[in-house]
Amino acid sequence: MMRQDGVMQAHTPTDVIFIGGRSGVGKSSLAAEAHQMLARADVRHAVIEGDNLDQAYPEPWRAGVDLAEQNLAAMWKNYRAAGYSRLIFTNTVSVLRVRELAAALGTEVQPFTVLLTATDATAAHRLAQREVGTALKQHIDRSNAAARKLDAAPDTVLRITSDGRSVSDVAREVLARAGWLCLRKLA
Repeated sequence: MMRQDGVMQAHTPTDVIFIGGRSGVGKSSLAAEAHQMLARADVRHAVIEGDNLDQAYPEPWRAGVDLAEQNLAAMWKNYRAAGYSRLIFTNTVSVLRVRELAAALGTEVQPFTVLLTATDATAAHRLAQREVGTALKQHIDRSNAAARKLDAAPDTVLRITSDGRSVSDVAREVLARAGWLCLRKLA
């Protein structure tokens, strides 16, 4: 429920779209396009790129520090205080960590999970367009390993391929299937 000052009341559930997938599959592009579509439809929401929440060296998670979840909790607390109740969250393995991520977001979380998929060749091609220097092979190898790990995502996770599809087409499908916008509004 919205108060007169435009701030959401605390009992409003958090609706979140968790977008997971290997590197080069299009998670960030999908989130950016969904953001634009929601903004054009005047739907209040936030976007958080989860892969950046614990980007440090040495990696905090290797030492058992759940910095990503702590940072997500802190950021979402601020968004909630500002009246937001919808979140698009991207992270490579988010669909495998829904319980932990939902706990970081607080109580009454209504998750919708999407696993973007792409062939090894498509992901490698996309990574080659954005990665520079000597790290390309490492990124491709990590992307391939992540794809194999993500194959274990629960059957309840919506799997959508990004091969041969426009970002707009994929974003429309995700938003419609999550129930955030009808396809007619997105055309």
